[in-house]
Amino acid sequence: MHSPLTVRERFAELARRGDAELDYGDLEWGAIWIAAEEYPQLDADAVRAELDRLGEAAREKLEGAGDDAGRVERLNRYLFEEEGFAGANEYYDPRNSYLNEVLERRCGIPITLALVYIGVGRRAGLDVRGIPFPGHFLVRCGGREQRIVDAFHGRTLSTRECELRLAAALGPAARLEPEILLRDATAREILVRMLSNLRGIFAERGDAERLLACCDRVVLLTPRDPLALRDRALVYQQLGWLAPAIADLDAALSNAPPGDLARALRRRRDALRERLGPVN
Repeated sequence: MHSPLTVRERFAELARRGDAELDYGDLEWGAIWIAAEEYPQLDADAVRAELDRLGEAAREKLEGAGDDAGRVERLNRYLFEEEGFAGANEYYDPRNSYLNEVLERRCGIPITLALVYIGVGRRAGLDVRGIPFPGHFLVRCGGREQRIVDAFHGRTLSTRECELRLAAALGPAARLEPEILLRDATAREILVRMLSNLRGIFAERGDAERLLACCDRVVLLTPRDPLALRDRALVYQQLGWLAPAIADLDAALSNAPPGDLARALRRRRDALRERLGPVN
């Protein structure tokens, strides 16, 4: 069992690590601590043990598969056919964003299914990394023949399919630049994207408590990001907590480059200062 305070402290400790230290092993722990705030009885070791079990079974399945492409296809069959992992029908069900629920229910959204794929694939001996593709998180399996995997639909993608997906997400003029759009995602980016998905769900539901918890953890991961600070300030403002909202807007201003964003932050901060009035 984990108290919320202990869980948040563990997440904060992980978030404070430098990018060079925050690796994909830490990514799993970060996802576990995100889930543990929602599920106080969560057994973190049991979640890791399930990934270990899947990874060991996958390693056995991959034996004798031949080249890298064959190993990836065999991993796909194991996870998506034998184990039954699949994209969730109810995309905005928050359970699809919690690693323990994805492992138990065998369904999730692109980024959480990718997290499972990464964890199992790496345990099976593959070099697997996330790709922060616009609109739909993907996975890269390295090796001599790199393969792009869509864990939500349970299959590999061709370059042409990636181009079509990019056009659907960004418009027909968008060009697939692999060094930008098919680059490896860092563990920090993946955790921020997971929390951003949950933040959108809780904002839509009007769940201010959970929305603020998501914003808090994004700020822990990116403490100098003016947009993350602004987003938390907006939640504080909705709750009527004007002093912390102003503090976040001040911090956002100190990190925002000159331009439209800085002007918008300053206007909002000054308006809140007027509402708050003099502080004695």
